[in-house]
Amino acid sequence: MATDIASDRRAPVPVKIVVAGGFGVGKTTAVGSISEISPLTTEAVMTSVAADVDDGGLVPEKSTTTVAMDFGCITIDESLKLYLFGTPGQDRFGFMWDDLANGALGALVIVDSRRLDDCFPAVDYFEQLELPFVVGVNMFDGELHHEFDAIRWALNIDEATALVSFDARDRLSVRDALLAVLDRTLGRAQR
Repeated sequence: MATDIASDRRAPVPVKIVVAGGFGVGKTTAVGSISEISPLTTEAVMTSVAADVDDGGLVPEKSTTTVAMDFGCITIDESLKLYLFGTPGQDRFGFMWDDLANGALGALVIVDSRRLDDCFPAVDYFEQLELPFVVGVNMFDGELHHEFDAIRWALNIDEATALVSFDARDRLSVRDALLAVLDRTLGRAQR
């Protein structure tokens, strides 16, 4: 009797990854760029009230904001599937981060090197949570506005924390950043 090859295959292992960062750094864009399904987003149009709260000075074209989460997934290979949970970037939605991070194996903390001050809360959050994370510098306009050494110093992250540059609009670039998160997570699990 012939063996059914399809029945011998196991479903890919699900891995939860959090995509976090400050307001307007490219979290929704990154999840949307890589997701193999139409991503779930909770984008809402920014109101004049929000304009007083959220500093959109360096991202004036931004007219919407995530108010709960973004969700997407990508199959890495037959054995591994990433489930991506993007956090909202504003402080007032920070209470959701614990629920989104629950059960995650790692995080991609996206930073905009033009606005490093907006990045501290996300870096601090994952350091305190002791969840492996990678800092991904989104290359807005294709430029790195500060050298990696300066970014590492400004964010006060140690050498063990991976720092990568990527373009949130580019699928392969996002893939590489997520693979760095997996590498960091595996490295920590092996220690």
